[in-house]
Amino acid sequence: MTKTMRAVEISEPGGPEVLRLTERPVPEAGHGQVVIRVAYAGVNRPDALQRAGSYAPPPGASDLPGLECSGEIIATGPGVSWPAVGDEVCALLPGGGYAEYVATPAAHCLPVPAGMGLREAACLPETFFTVWSNVFQRGALQAGERFLVHGGSSGIGTTAIQLASALGARVFATAGSADKCAACEKLGAERAINYREEDFVEVMRGLGGANLILDMVGGDYIPRNVKALADEGRLVQIAFLQGPKAELNFAQVMMRRLTITGSTLRPQSDLAKARIAEALRENVWPLLEAGRVAPVMDSDFTLDQAAEAHARMEGSTHIGKIVLKVA
Repeated sequence: MTKTMRAVEISEPGGPEVLRLTERPVPEAGHGQVVIRVAYAGVNRPDALQRAGSYAPPPGASDLPGLECSGEIIATGPGVSWPAVGDEVCALLPGGGYAEYVATPAAHCLPVPAGMGLREAACLPETFFTVWSNVFQRGALQAGERFLVHGGSSGIGTTAIQLASALGARVFATAGSADKCAACEKLGAERAINYREEDFVEVMRGLGGANLILDMVGGDYIPRNVKALADEGRLVQIAFLQGPKAELNFAQVMMRRLTITGSTLRPQSDLAKARIAEALRENVWPLLEAGRVAPVMDSDFTLDQAAEAHARMEGSTHIGKIVLKVA
């Protein structure tokens, strides 16, 4: 195996243009780790935040962007019983996915679902880990409950709509165009709300309020989400595209017995992520292999087109996932 690899690095904090192709040493597998020859790498909002200088990698992680990939195992470290060299996997990464090779804990790998290609499999880890842990573990969504997901046409949104619908929830989504709303409804949303034309608070209150809301917008959506919740409802916050600050009347939280929580995936412990992987393999992988849930693909770019991929993502015209074709 070669000792160097092509990779995309962040030359300095800034816009998509600061992403540049470079040469890096091929990583080695430490204890409990594997090295993956990357076929495809997923492109996600946290990559853009890292590129802009506002989301630093955790200690010990690669400084290269990229939090998920698919590919073939080419090396295993001590203590690894699965996967084996030659296995095709998709994996959650601590960083480093925008490269020809990447190292990650073996426990964060999952098999490529039967009948699925590597291109689609690269879209699974970041979004499915995030949705499962926040909607079903932290948010405790139950069958029959009213679930509202903001950004319904995003990678997170399309995943959340499908999983919640497949597991029996009543799903609602917000999106910013008629085409995006139609895509959400096709995926299983009972109703998609065009936030440019309708007030999601009024819509949800008219339905009795949301039992659970998954939000990545933040800003002035935070107090509006509280108004849109049913009594004893839960708000799960996973990002802040409009900022993390808002004015909130906590008397409403107390009187209506609301729960406000949230999480970010990357800083969590390796053990916590391994437990999410186990839950996905048990509860979600059968849905993927049965075709009841599938990643929604927007577009793919080559490794040296990473800047164009980021520009498309930040333009918010995409529906579903964007990937980099590496191999």
